Amino acid sequence: MTNNDIVQKLWNLCDVLRDDGINYSDYVTELVLLLFIKMVHENTEAGTLKKHPLPEGCRWSDLNGKSGINLLNDYKRILLSLSTGKDGDGTLVHDDPLISAIYADAQTRLREPRHLEQMIKTLDQIDWFSAQKDGLGDLYEGLLEKNANETKSGAGQYFTPRALINTMVRCLKPQPREIIQDPSAGTAGFLIAAHEYIKSQTDDLYELNEQDKTFQTTRAYVGIELVPGTRRLALMNCLLHGMEGDAEGVVHLGNALGQTGAGLEKADVILANPPFGTSKGGDASITRDDLTYKTSNKQLAFLQHIYRNLKPGGRAAVVLPDNVLFEAGVGTDVRRDLMNKCNLHTILRLPTGIFYAQGVKTNVLFFTKGSAADKYQEENCTENVWVYDLRTNMPSFGKRTPFGDPHLKAFEAVYGESPNGDSERKEGEYSFHSEDIELPEHNDENEGVDPRLAHSRWRCFSRQWIAEHKGDSLDISWLKDSDSVDAANLPEPSVLAGEAMGEPVQALGELDALMRELGAGEEADGAKVLLGDVFSGDKS
Repeated sequence: MTNNDIVQKLWNLCDVLRDDGINYSDYVTELVLLLFIKMVHENTEAGTLKKHPLPEGCRWSDLNGKSGINLLNDYKRILLSLSTGKDGDGTLVHDDPLISAIYADAQTRLREPRHLEQMIKTLDQIDWFSAQKDGLGDLYEGLLEKNANETKSGAGQYFTPRALINTMVRCLKPQPREIIQDPSAGTAGFLIAAHEYIKSQTDDLYELNEQDKTFQTTRAYVGIELVPGTRRLALMNCLLHGMEGDAEGVVHLGNALGQTGAGLEKADVILANPPFGTSKGGDASITRDDLTYKTSNKQLAFLQHIYRNLKPGGRAAVVLPDNVLFEAGVGTDVRRDLMNKCNLHTILRLPTGIFYAQGVKTNVLFFTKGSAADKYQEENCTENVWVYDLRTNMPSFGKRTPFGDPHLKAFEAVYGESPNGDSERKEGEYSFHSEDIELPEHNDENEGVDPRLAHSRWRCFSRQWIAEHKGDSLDISWLKDSDSVDAANLPEPSVLAGEAMGEPVQALGELDALMRELGAGEEADGAKVLLGDVFSGDKS
């Protein structure tokens, strides 16, 4: 069985949960409470986990083989013990704060013992040996991605595509002994991808000494997540990937735009996809008093937190919506401050449709604290901003046309080997090869530019040009969409109106003919009289 096969088999268990009256939005939470116990068992059996993290009496062997009401009652007891650390009579079962955090307030909504028994039998029938080859953490990741794809709501609404996460990590090249953070961790996708990258570059961490190994396991990765249920998924995810974190785990519960974020130590690398929207509406409020520019725009607040929380020479890659690039007022102030304190060297304009919130236009900003020449420089750090347009004239991505690694290869190639964006770069990667190319009219981005560059996806703009021509807006685009219509070539408004009116008239004619073929001539005549009144303006 492939991991995809196993993910689908796990997802099919949602039918069992639905039969027990469990809501669609609660499927994964209910499933992973049981699945994590099974995965820990498999990891321990395979020797991946040196020590069984769950206490005796709360393990897979304490569940499978049982049936009926005793099984359901035992399962409820196990969840309570894992959550509180105590048994029903107050006896201490464990004192592991990480396990308590993973199972905080955990309760099952299952009411029928037969449904729990069916889930346990299904998990026992899975070919876990095959799953071990790719790692149970990757299998768990696949389940989370499946949930995001299917539910299109909650945390999954802005689930970051795996291919994009991996590209951002490969560009920044995190290293051992570096502190890597995500202030909006979600299910910890960025942190785990960074961990897997470092493992792949250091022979699965075996090259590190014991002190460095301990650092990588307990201190290297720190995330913040506001939603307790999502944090639970993140903690499980990290533990299955061998990432323990501190006493609170890798992902801390809290608000990065509040005091939890203010208390973070400075980071070497920050990777993030902050939630979209404003702080209004009862979700994460912005209570930081250390952010220079006050705003209700969460992305602008997150952006300030990120570039302020980098060490000198620290680097970041952040997914942000278009409005952050062009919003006036505080938005302009934040962008100027970013380009002043950091070297904003690269912007990747992403295609629409790659997030589950359809139509959202996003970008990845890559920047380094300080200038290219001096990481301790605190002013005028940005000299040039390179922009890669992966949005214009791209397919409409979705289930039928999935967005993946092949679409990002060209960007990674032009980004270069240096994680600081200071590799030798050359404008190019032409999307057209015509020798006779005319520049689009009235476009500052293309004024005085080689016509071939006007059709390149990869361009460089100086800090001075951005200030003088864009007023420090970073919404920079120059390619003409092949599907766009030139307003100068449109017909007269009266012609357009006539064409628009002709379409429903033609459709009505076809409906009239169909009704008469069906022997409903009288009804068709009556409809024509009524529609005639409508078109003549009679509102009676």
